[in-house]
Amino acid sequence: MAAIVISDASPLIALARVNGLPLLQQLFTEVVVTDVVIAEVLTGRYPDTEAPIQQSLAAGWLQATSVDTSEPALPDLDEGEAASIRLALSSGEPVLLLIDERAGRAVAQELGLSVAGTAAVIGLARQRGLIASARDVFAALHASDFRIAPAVIQAVLDRCGE
Repeated sequence: MAAIVISDASPLIALARVNGLPLLQQLFTEVVVTDVVIAEVLTGRYPDTEAPIQQSLAAGWLQATSVDTSEPALPDLDEGEAASIRLALSSGEPVLLLIDERAGRAVAQELGLSVAGTAAVIGLARQRGLIASARDVFAALHASDFRIAPAVIQAVLDRCGE
């Protein structure tokens, strides 16, 4: 298991939309985000998702940190994804990077990082009995306008036996 879990913006936003941030704490105890990701998720424009993220930061299990490097250059990724990957690369310990965007996942994997997305977090929560139904969480995400590829959802549901 990874010693450190680092999250990009998308999994935080998605889980906040469905009251799922506590799942991250239950699954991983502590999650680290970069200050760049914090700037992306706490804009003041989305109070419904920002409040639970702020509460998680205040509780201390979600921890913000800065990245001390701008290397490697990752020009095709947004700043949050790039900062998250740079932090993961600089950690010196096994890291699990939570990231949803296809391009960011591909780059992270090319660089040797372990990655998982929102769907995997939901699946793991279901397998560990933290939620009654992964299908219901996916439906709530879909209703909130957050999209996960149907094939990804089906793969997670198959693994969970739903």
